[in-house]
Amino acid sequence: MELLEQYMKQMTASAAQDATFRGDIPYGEWRAKLTASFTGRLGGFPEERAALAPVLLERVTCNGYIRERVEITTYEGLRMAMYLLIPGQPLSSPCPAVLAIHGHGYGSREITGLNPDGSQRQGDPGLHKDFAVSLVKQGFVVAAPEVLGFGDRRLAEDLESGEPGRNSCFRLSSALLMAGQTMAGYRIYESMRALDYLQTREEVNGERLGIMGISGGGLVAGFTAALDQRITCAVVSGYANTFADSILTRNHCLDNYIPGILLEAEMPDLLGLIAPRGLFLESGDADPLFGPAGAKQALARLEVIYAAEGHGGQVEADFFAGGHEIHGEPAFAWLRKQLAGA
Repeated sequence: MELLEQYMKQMTASAAQDATFRGDIPYGEWRAKLTASFTGRLGGFPEERAALAPVLLERVTCNGYIRERVEITTYEGLRMAMYLLIPGQPLSSPCPAVLAIHGHGYGSREITGLNPDGSQRQGDPGLHKDFAVSLVKQGFVVAAPEVLGFGDRRLAEDLESGEPGRNSCFRLSSALLMAGQTMAGYRIYESMRALDYLQTREEVNGERLGIMGISGGGLVAGFTAALDQRITCAVVSGYANTFADSILTRNHCLDNYIPGILLEAEMPDLLGLIAPRGLFLESGDADPLFGPAGAKQALARLEVIYAAEGHGGQVEADFFAGGHEIHGEPAFAWLRKQLAGA
């Protein structure tokens, strides 16, 4: 058993990582090369984007904001619902917007203060802390997509199970892998389509777009920001780490794995594609999944990449006392400064 574990660690540690950042390569050249190879490892994205064809499903007046449920086309033949939260007191007009990406749980309702059936939740907000509601109360327009495999976007067997937290990640990820695609790639591209939709809204300043995600949503947030330069800044909560110190140390959901990614680079270099745009990391000191040791390694590596690009101060972190959860206030203040100069 011990020999097998040593073999696996040696194999992953010795992967080529051909696109690791090096100081002797101009940042722009490195970024272009890794962006192309990373996109390929994800399975690639459609050359032409399908018409969004948005449909308004509901519009509800809440305490201090309007909540809409909107459905759009992402991939041809695939629809995605999202909540759009519109502040009663926006930071400006038009307003900066933040894409809020939930992690594992029961979907977009979990970050918008709702029960799985859409009724108002009164109990414990859990690890997500209703952060989409916190963001709209900061004055941002907020889009909270229903991530593929959760909530309303599950396979029939999971929808009919009666368990709102039961996801369809494994079967969907397996099918995508068999077709040369990845769940990470699908979720990243669908987040890009949510940005497409935000830029059609008159309430939104399309030049000031942020993204924030927790856990598996941190993967989506960080890597969407890495590959879509429309995003001004990103908050990655409970995810930024090294692959070696996080998903390779335990059984994780299949949606975390990108075939061959270690032949390109480790996680901090992939997140380094966000430079010189703002990046903020949240990490709890008792997070059992994406722990502080790996998170601090990631931050140190990111500081090297940002310094090489000449924008060292654009990467920051909040190492807080807590677990695998949203912390909040320092990240929200940072987003206000990044997106509104507040």
